[in-house]
Amino acid sequence: MSTSLTNPPRRELQSFLDFPICTDIDQLDGHIGILGIPYGDPYSIDEVTNDQTNAPTWVRRYTERALRKLERWDFDIGGPLLGGKDIKVVDCGDVKADPRDLDLHYRNAEAVVRRMLAKGMLPIIIGGDHGIPIPVLRAYDDQGPITLVHIDAHLDWRDDVNGARNGYSSPIRRAAEMDHIGQIFQIGLRSAGSARPEEVEAALSYGAVLVPDVELQDVGMKAVLDRIPDGGRYYLTIDADGMDPTIMPAVNGPAPGGVTYPQIRTLIHGLVAKGRVVGMDIVEITPKKDLNGITAITAGRIICNLIGKTIQAGYFDAK
Repeated sequence: MSTSLTNPPRRELQSFLDFPICTDIDQLDGHIGILGIPYGDPYSIDEVTNDQTNAPTWVRRYTERALRKLERWDFDIGGPLLGGKDIKVVDCGDVKADPRDLDLHYRNAEAVVRRMLAKGMLPIIIGGDHGIPIPVLRAYDDQGPITLVHIDAHLDWRDDVNGARNGYSSPIRRAAEMDHIGQIFQIGLRSAGSARPEEVEAALSYGAVLVPDVELQDVGMKAVLDRIPDGGRYYLTIDADGMDPTIMPAVNGPAPGGVTYPQIRTLIHGLVAKGRVVGMDIVEITPKKDLNGITAITAGRIICNLIGKTIQAGYFDAK
């Protein structure tokens, strides 16, 4: 019988849901990979290491609040996260950067995602700012055609800002230039960001389907989901400011309205069921502006919905 009257000091989670960590690209193996990409393509020297670079660590730290234990029943997905299956989820760590080579981390990010895809893994990315989908999507050049589903308050079709073409105002413009990206759906647009009339015209000329928040709230996410063709390969990019700021307040550009948690849950479940989700990212979280960790918890819940539903759908049964 133990005579101890104390417990060990509390251990904070280092990895997402305390999943095993593998930072050796040659040893990556598993079904699902969590990857942090902290750094973007800065518009100014102050943005090289802005607060969003701390977001991958912040989200991981709160995942115990997103899901207490893997064996617990998750009512959003209708069962335990891994569903009793032998599923290997790996935290791949954060992509390295070099202050003397500000493009290196994009090349590193693309290399890691390529490795994950080559191993048959589902990449789930935590940013960083919204520039990070650019190198991620480059890695999918043999995976097309991919339908890009974009949650954001802002359009993100700028060709450049201050001469930088791969920054957080340009990811959808850059994606549209990739041969393997097909249809683009942009959901939750509201307020005013960096887009000018010429960016809206460029998006519409491409054929992007723009769903402003005023339309989303009028018709609902199920109606929007019905507009996305069945049987596709979907990549979901989520800017935190596209979400309702009452559940994701830790953003630089908050705006009233936005995609609610039930709506993003409906979207993820629907995309998983109607085709194959080939990747997802959550970006633009600024930890210093969070309240009680709710932004990080919401991000964790979004990721749990994707993990749980892809497992239930049998995505990894043959691997």
